[in-house]
Amino acid sequence: MRHLKLYSEKNISKLIATRAGETKLGQKLQFVENLEALEKTDARFVIFGIPEDIGVRANFGNAGTATAWEAFLKAFLNVQENEYNSGEEIVLLGEIATAELMQKAGNIDVSDPNYVQKLGDLVEQVDVMVGEVVKKVISAGKFPIIIGGGHNNAFGNLKGAAEASGKAVNVINIDAHTDLRQIEYRHSGNGFSYALKNGFLERYSVFGLHKNYTPQYIFDEMNASEAIQYLLLDELPKQKRTEEFRQALDFVKGEKFGFELDCDAIANFPSSAVSPVGFSLDEVRSFLKIAAKEKNCCYLHICEAMATTNYPTGKALSYLITDFIRKRTYA
Repeated sequence: MRHLKLYSEKNISKLIATRAGETKLGQKLQFVENLEALEKTDARFVIFGIPEDIGVRANFGNAGTATAWEAFLKAFLNVQENEYNSGEEIVLLGEIATAELMQKAGNIDVSDPNYVQKLGDLVEQVDVMVGEVVKKVISAGKFPIIIGGGHNNAFGNLKGAAEASGKAVNVINIDAHTDLRQIEYRHSGNGFSYALKNGFLERYSVFGLHKNYTPQYIFDEMNASEAIQYLLLDELPKQKRTEEFRQALDFVKGEKFGFELDCDAIANFPSSAVSPVGFSLDEVRSFLKIAAKEKNCCYLHICEAMATTNYPTGKALSYLITDFIRKRTYA
């Protein structure tokens, strides 16, 4: 598939720091030569990355989400293989082939009056790529774990999951924003709007929404919809957040649902819209562990993170992924 850069042991070997007497997760991961081979592997999880920030730039956000995938790999591949972590349960698929589109995005002059619309056209191409890969992975009976890129990729995830399932799916989104902005051109702020419009999304639950960054027209639309539920961060007492998260999950878990985590929701986490306000990383880890146990959860997507020199972004992402895999493996 031209949309996908498949990995092999050779691709990642230089990223693994080997040590005598120890085995790293990267040394035990499985690989496939094509998507059709996924059905033949006994691994349960399929991890792939989306190294792009085109959708973020189209939404007037800060570029940099393209860097999260490589940062994650460097940390994840060096997690210890032990009684708690098994690389044999995981296929490291590779990455969405975004290099050419990223180059095209970089060549668009920011002074061009159609700058964001042109970026939106490129986002639509990423949508197709992501949707096809997610559909293939789920259709093969595997669980996709998607890392990186802007939250525009929620649309491709939901499209792929819905097409694999044969009907619209639900989603729970831990996020400071709804990403329900107007349908004008594709960007990172309207992935769920487009998913609703195209019939890929049924029920939508937003957990930890920020009052300060939600337009009134979106509040009006959500309040008028029985298919959308939201819980505001400011109204979630710290001692009751786990209980409230379970209630948010109840809204979607009766049918197939995707789990979306926007790193903007984590306080002081390097992301496209970093905020001093939000959940702690440990709180989010606990939320992922709860959702991982739900049999109807059909994919996990962590997005909007950025690699920086003053925060271990890759290590944080690898903790989130290993937490989720462990809980889902033994659910």
